[in-house]
Amino acid sequence: MLEILKPIAQTIHKMKKPYLAAILLVVLAFLFNQSTLRAQIGLTNEAKNAMVVSASKEASEAGLAMIKKGGNAIDAAVATHMVLAVTFPQAGNIGGGGFMIYKPVNQAAVALDFREKAPTAASKDMYLDKNGIYISEASKIGPLAAGVPGSVAGLWEAHQKYGKLAWADIIEPAIKLAREGFPLSYHEMNSLNYYRFRFADFPSTLEIFSPKEDSLFKEGEVFVQTDLANTLERIAESGRDGFYEGETAELLVQFMKENKGLISLEDLQNYKAVWRPILETTFAGYTLHLMPPTSSGGIAIAQMLGMLDADKLIESGFLSADYLHQLAEAMRRAFADRSAYLGDPDFSEIPQNGLLDKAYLAKRWASFNMDKASISSDLSEGKPNIESMETTHYSIIDAEGNAVAITTTINGLYGNQMVVKGAGFFLNNEMDDFSAQPGVPNMFGLIGGKANAIAPNKRMLSSMIPTIVSDETGKTRMILGAAGGPRIITSVMQTFLASALFNLPAQRAVAAPRIHHQWFADMLYVERYTLGSDTRSLLRKKGHRLADISSIARSHLIFINEDGVIEAGVDPRGRGASSGY
Repeated sequence: MLEILKPIAQTIHKMKKPYLAAILLVVLAFLFNQSTLRAQIGLTNEAKNAMVVSASKEASEAGLAMIKKGGNAIDAAVATHMVLAVTFPQAGNIGGGGFMIYKPVNQAAVALDFREKAPTAASKDMYLDKNGIYISEASKIGPLAAGVPGSVAGLWEAHQKYGKLAWADIIEPAIKLAREGFPLSYHEMNSLNYYRFRFADFPSTLEIFSPKEDSLFKEGEVFVQTDLANTLERIAESGRDGFYEGETAELLVQFMKENKGLISLEDLQNYKAVWRPILETTFAGYTLHLMPPTSSGGIAIAQMLGMLDADKLIESGFLSADYLHQLAEAMRRAFADRSAYLGDPDFSEIPQNGLLDKAYLAKRWASFNMDKASISSDLSEGKPNIESMETTHYSIIDAEGNAVAITTTINGLYGNQMVVKGAGFFLNNEMDDFSAQPGVPNMFGLIGGKANAIAPNKRMLSSMIPTIVSDETGKTRMILGAAGGPRIITSVMQTFLASALFNLPAQRAVAAPRIHHQWFADMLYVERYTLGSDTRSLLRKKGHRLADISSIARSHLIFINEDGVIEAGVDPRGRGASSGY
């Protein structure tokens, strides 16, 4: 680009105005860099037919390729997910689990729960020492932190019911990338180099995910994962049984036995993904299709929107102190209820109807004061119960208008940091999402109650909330979700409001500053360098204790405007890429 600009500068220089040449070069180089940045984060990415937005360029391209082959959104989702397991090992996975919202064109939305489960040998006191003291590290790192994976079962279930293309063909792009390798991005290089010391206790992880010959990984280095390629081939050939039966299952179970883990062959064989009754709520003329428990996000978002008033939010003005105050107070109340009432509906009676009852929400909101922040301890008799940031979300719409939103995770960065020997994939550390000791915060500072206590074969509570939004005609208008532990919930709601109430384009909606409140700690988290000093001062005047944080979740949004143009919103807070046509 600078070579193109040089003749222009030289012409100005001949006019004996070298300072203009210098200024021109600086300005045009800046504009070029901005143009490059816009392309990287999808600021101008629009499509007419289909779109895939994920955390990986390779994954988004693989998903779109399935649509171009005649596949639908579910085929694209499987391809995207499997490639993420190769190119985004921090969170992309076959050793974790997740949730799916799928809305076929002109049909009702459905919800699939493929969240991990506690092994049969798990117990409610498994992370307590003989004195009843919580050993927090055991639920985060190592063999006891892993729940029974659900990702492969969930993808297989969705494909069997809705997919069009051959299963093996959909897995092929992931197999190729694992076997032949892919060039490490700057982000992946840094992440692997940083974590090489944390992998030191796990030889099977070091064998694959540590640099060779005491050097460091380099940007652009081709990263090969042969064991993972072989595992993916077994899944391609045998579907669900390629993971939960046969060689892969045997490798996993043997690995558990060698490391004193709990997952058994029976745990794998008995795992099933579950179709849940969809949770829906309306706001400002839109219907939000949400995930019910074991996601806590659907109820929380429905509660927050049920307390908020669209007209008052618009009147307050986007990102004003009054606007943010209303959001924070709704968040505070919803997270208080999350800690007290939510868990696995197969094990606990979840008072969903009561929590979403208009009279109950009005009572909850009755203590709201526009001029004064509430005190968290006044909102519940319970105590607060954390979730990891390393989740990943992808949004897809195909050429027919079928839409899918999937959020998946292995919980912490690289899960429990153990790669299954011979199988090449990381296991999750989802057991930390249970209330290992009710009233004690987890790794994300979330406090849980008895409804989320550990029990054999139980699914742990999650903040993941893939979301599809339709208008009054039933047409899909938004497909969104986020990564970032409990901040997923507040991020998804704020992205929705930015688009629904303030008509922000997709990229601006996901890039806009965000806040987060989760009841305890009684703190309003604010993204650093975003809000002005006046806004901060007004929030403090209302009684909010502000805490700066580098970023609040990472969102991916697809928005379909009234003309049918598909807009991609890729969050600049993290890596991501959109692919459409």
